[in-house]
Amino acid sequence: MAKRRRRALPLLLRRLLTCAMCAVATVALLSGHVRVLPSPGVSGAPQFLKQYQRQGSEQSWTKELFPPQFSKNPGSSRKMNSASWSLDFDKLWKSPSNRDFTPCIDPSTNYKVPAASQGYLLVHTNGGLNQMRAGICDMVAVARIINATLVIPELDKGSFWRDSSNFSDIFDEEHFISTLANDIKVVKKLPKELAKTTKLVKEFKSWSGMDYYHNDIAGMWEYYEVIRASKSDSRLANNNLPSAIQKLRCRACYEGLRFAPHIEAMGKLLVERMRSYGPYIALHLRYEKDMLAFSGCTHGLSAAEAKELRIIREHTPHWKIKNINSTEQRSKGYCPLTPKEVAIFLTALGYPSHTPIYVAAGEIYGGDSHMTELQSRYPMLMSKEKLASIEELEPFMNHASQMAALDYIVSVESDVFIPSYSGNMARAVGGHRRFLGHRKTISPDRKALVHLFDKIEQGTLKEGSRLSDRIAELHKRRQGSPRKRKGPISGTKGMDRFRSEEAFYENPLPDCLCRGELPQVNASVSIR
Repeated sequence: MAKRRRRALPLLLRRLLTCAMCAVATVALLSGHVRVLPSPGVSGAPQFLKQYQRQGSEQSWTKELFPPQFSKNPGSSRKMNSASWSLDFDKLWKSPSNRDFTPCIDPSTNYKVPAASQGYLLVHTNGGLNQMRAGICDMVAVARIINATLVIPELDKGSFWRDSSNFSDIFDEEHFISTLANDIKVVKKLPKELAKTTKLVKEFKSWSGMDYYHNDIAGMWEYYEVIRASKSDSRLANNNLPSAIQKLRCRACYEGLRFAPHIEAMGKLLVERMRSYGPYIALHLRYEKDMLAFSGCTHGLSAAEAKELRIIREHTPHWKIKNINSTEQRSKGYCPLTPKEVAIFLTALGYPSHTPIYVAAGEIYGGDSHMTELQSRYPMLMSKEKLASIEELEPFMNHASQMAALDYIVSVESDVFIPSYSGNMARAVGGHRRFLGHRKTISPDRKALVHLFDKIEQGTLKEGSRLSDRIAELHKRRQGSPRKRKGPISGTKGMDRFRSEEAFYENPLPDCLCRGELPQVNASVSIR
């Protein structure tokens, strides 16, 4: 019996040794092929990663974590710690440094209350929401310059969007009046006794300065009690105005012109629902019928679609240019990026396929037929129509400006804002984000991008690290960091000189952002 026990002991030891060696080999094999992810409790793991870990999506995430410009060797077996997660997160989502620039829009100590009113200023705004918004703020400043009582502006109801909304349907009227009380007097209606008085109807000269308003317009009070501005867009110069007037424009825009309570509440709800998915991009996809018809951009469209847009342009009287070469427009960077081009752009920047994207836009021209590429690459495309129920959106339906106001709020509050075209919405949101701390705003270099996209279509360039590196290099200085507002392009003259300037509300620095001062933010969109 003892002999059998002695013979069995070596056999047992050999088996234990064999099992131990197998275990060591298995661990070594796994360590060479499995990336170690931070656990949901690790502080360095971004919130959206924690969400995907909870959903059991670790494998799909690791495949897309390292875009070409972030990893020279995607197949590397190195382990990732919280520091590397933080680095990748920052490259995608972190805002540029504000370099200690903060809002400085309070009046100076010698700023005086409004002088005695010389008469009433009526304003007929024109354009879409953001064009009207800028125009209203300019007319606040004009009212101060000419010592006028401002009557609540009349909104444009005859533009392409045919929105019947009044001022109080979109903006908080009482807040507007009270906030600007120390700057100008604002009334809701013209006094009854002046309803039938003769009015001076005037289209103020574009990009005008103090001399024009003091001499040409204020001089009219001698003959009229009521002056009516027939247009409001771009009627005030971007630059070379007194500091007090520039700061007043910012107070009007970022404090006085707050959206109506029902719009603010719905906008906040949409923001909260987007944030439930994690950090998100607000994509202003300006691929709508009016924009394509106005710009004459038909790249990627069918002959029938191009014809439809041409007919719209020809039958819109206030669009002066009728014959447009689409290819030339696009090569100069004057066309909005197509949904497909946006998809390539986002991929090259390194945003993974499950990035939450809010599409801030009206009806996309061509619908799903033109959204296929973007939707397939980024299935988490959201919109107000997807985030809210029919019942929740019902009060805003058939009111394009109110729907645009919801997009404005969600865009201002986004972690990253990317406009596909540098129109009124892009300028307004971009400027507001600068005012609120230079939140990350990526402005596509469309002129450079279309040449890269054409090479992809021609087969001379493929998507991958080379394209990603090129696009990353092109846009490293186009992410909303602080800089002074750009002046006119050298060599331009007359109205073209003013037209070439960066718009005041696109970049309120240096007039309304200063270094080394305490923040004075009380902006109309401040949900964070």
